[in-house]
Amino acid sequence: MGKYYYKKASGKKLKLLARLFSLFLVVSGLGIASYVFFPLVSWQIYFAPVFAQDNIAVPIPKATVVNADTIQSLISQASQNFSGVDYNNADNWFPGYKYQKGTPIVDSYYMSIPKLNITNAVVSATDDDLAKHLVNFGGTTIPPEKGNAVVFGHSTLPWLFNQNNYKTIFARAYELQVGDNIYVTVSGATYKYTIYNITVVSPNDTSVLEQDYNQNLLTLITCTPPGTTWKRLVIRSRLTQS
Repeated sequence: MGKYYYKKASGKKLKLLARLFSLFLVVSGLGIASYVFFPLVSWQIYFAPVFAQDNIAVPIPKATVVNADTIQSLISQASQNFSGVDYNNADNWFPGYKYQKGTPIVDSYYMSIPKLNITNAVVSATDDDLAKHLVNFGGTTIPPEKGNAVVFGHSTLPWLFNQNNYKTIFARAYELQVGDNIYVTVSGATYKYTIYNITVVSPNDTSVLEQDYNQNLLTLITCTPPGTTWKRLVIRSRLTQS
């Protein structure tokens, strides 16, 4: 009769798997936390110098305060990114805004911003794809007509800035200041707009899209802080030379 020997299975493999799984959970948790709170870090890095000049009006205290509302806002922004919101489509930048697209006086025009070394960037008035050009948001006026011409453009981390790449074209927009000039060329004629106000708003604040037909305004909007989609940087300018 043959003899059979039974050896107790070693628990080393199970312990190793448990440790690896625990490490995975820790790393994943840290990664998610870093992703969620990155906007606060970016805010401090890029906007602290601007705050020092009292040059920009914002809905966030100069000293970053982490409270329940801030955390909820950050989580909401991160969840939108994870859910696959297409920020190449200008229609998704202010989800609560309802508008009716009219027939623009031109299909496109050009914009130059000397402070940012941007020359003759294409602004489309008929297509909402921000990966291909800047977008004159539907329902807003076209320069130099009276009203508020609202132009959207992508931003990202400043060191990725490339004035010829529409996915990074407004990466340094936070450097603009009151008094800087923006030039638009429409149907061969060039017009100068001068910045008079810079603010930061939440995506649910659609007041920045409102029309004022008593003035000739041009408003630039991009996501901020750089590298995030948390807030909207709003740069308002007024026609000063035609």
